[in-house]
Amino acid sequence: QVQLVESGGGLVQAGGSLRLSCAASGGTISSRSMGWFRQAPGKERALVTAISWSGGRTDHADSVKGRFTISRDNAKNTMYLEMNSLKPEDTAVYYCAASNIRDYVASSSGFPYWGQGTQVTVSS
Repeated sequence: QVQLVESGGGLVQAGGSLRLSCAASGGTISSRSMGWFRQAPGKERALVTAISWSGGRTDHADSVKGRFTISRDNAKNTMYLEMNSLKPEDTAVYYCAASNIRDYVASSSGFPYWGQGTQVTVSS
């Protein structure tokens, strides 16, 4: 059973940057697709970005393309989300997720393991 813990959230002004981390324990992430999702108040949880087990493939929501970068360090069993040029509409709880298969997945149904979430608030 993989446990995921997010960190790095907080309050930032519009235009600022944050770096989220997702540390895994209880299992390796090296053979799993990973993803970042977010849920804003009153909205459904949605994919922000996903990355294949090797890091060779990534997908991003249109709203974050060019601003957010996903990466992973399999040796450290950790995934990251670099967020730049933050906007108030990026305010949400951000969740990291891990699949249990090697094949690439990018939908929430493909991720059985989830962290508890970290709040990101962007002020205008």
